[in-house]
Amino acid sequence: MYVCDNCGQESQKWLGKCPSCGQWNTFKEFRVPAKAPAGAAARVSPEATGNATASHPTPLRDIRADEEPRMDMGDSELNRVLGGGLVPGSLLLLGGEPGIGKSTLVLQTILRLKDRKVLYVSGEESARQLKLRADRLCPTASASPSAAEPSSSEAGSLLVICDTSLESIFDHIAAERPDLVVIDSIQTIATSAVESSPGSLAQIRECAQQLLKYTKSGGPSIILIGHINKEGTIAGPKVLEHIVDTVLQFEGDQHYLYRILRSQKNRFGSTAELGIYEMRSDGLRPVSNPSELLLTDNQDGLSGIAIAAAIEGVRPFLIETQALVSTAAYGTAQRSANGFDYRRLNMLLAVLEKRVGFKLAQKDVFLNIAGGLRVTDPAIDLAVIAAILSSNVDTAIEGDTCLTGEVGLSGEIRPVSRIDQRIAEAQRLGFRRIIIPAASLKAINPHDYTIELTPCRRVEDAFRALFG
Repeated sequence: MYVCDNCGQESQKWLGKCPSCGQWNTFKEFRVPAKAPAGAAARVSPEATGNATASHPTPLRDIRADEEPRMDMGDSELNRVLGGGLVPGSLLLLGGEPGIGKSTLVLQTILRLKDRKVLYVSGEESARQLKLRADRLCPTASASPSAAEPSSSEAGSLLVICDTSLESIFDHIAAERPDLVVIDSIQTIATSAVESSPGSLAQIRECAQQLLKYTKSGGPSIILIGHINKEGTIAGPKVLEHIVDTVLQFEGDQHYLYRILRSQKNRFGSTAELGIYEMRSDGLRPVSNPSELLLTDNQDGLSGIAIAAAIEGVRPFLIETQALVSTAAYGTAQRSANGFDYRRLNMLLAVLEKRVGFKLAQKDVFLNIAGGLRVTDPAIDLAVIAAILSSNVDTAIEGDTCLTGEVGLSGEIRPVSRIDQRIAEAQRLGFRRIIIPAASLKAINPHDYTIELTPCRRVEDAFRALFG
């Protein structure tokens, strides 16, 4: 059969355009085995785990829904994104660009699990390479135990195996019975049930389905590490994301220190959570207060800088928006945005020219979100156009003033969500004034805050409040 690489739609013949998602040239050949090997079926059967029985229909009223205790990962940011910890018997997929820090994040996390037995399956690195990385990340956890220390059966341990055969991995899990299994990466694992090379569409799909059946039959929790392709999606069929319980995306710019962990799918928690890490020589450090790290102290007197009160997921933080406007050196004006949607920048420039009267057609406009973050919150629109205007007139915005608000096509400032959290974050960091949409005043009590609230209905009102 043929399977769409984007949405998982199946067809018995090749199609140029997927009828489900509308994408072109996404159907890939998927060879279905006539009969799966008996050994592979036995390995993932419920009886193979020893603590589960064959499934049978059960009345809904007889099913117990007791909430199982989650596994504490020893990382506040990771626990937040997972919804409080790792659910036992779950299948998690961690995706990200090569070299972004996926293996580092997982390895430093499992090294802190002192009371858990973890099996690390590496298909890309040797055991010596993993040992060198573990010594760099956590020397005390990876050091050889002394005679006075408890054994691995009492205090938990990290077991490493370098193997790419799925059947062999099941044998190791049955023999060691770990609490958690890490597979790095799913693109290197292959099963004998499919006659194709590792990393192919058929292998990824079949391995993921067998791993899901194994963990749901009473097996341990499994963390899969996956690469992403040039389009920015996880390599392999889209059905891989449908099979697993949780999909985490680890993103960031390799030239900056900060990494963001997003939850794209979570059957056991919210997908609005966000985790922020700082890349250091000894690993990734969780950032509990990103606002203080994303703001610089030397922006006073500099034009083209505006502070935005943004929310990513459910976490409010203040970010520095930088803009540079200069006369076009060549015939065509340049537009460039780093960390911000390029098309939205063009829309905001059109609003400035049409509604406010600033002529920017013959000027170069460069926009940058400090820290290498990519922000999708529309509430930073007001800070973006304020930074552009500040650079255009070469007048600095007061350093103790921040802004929040979405800009509409008619030049109005639209209300934003969670305005109370944005105001509280600005007040906590010592800002004197915050410019907010006037329509957001009815959702809060202004007397609850000591920070000065400046409501504005249109872009012109905000410019008068900033520049007089």
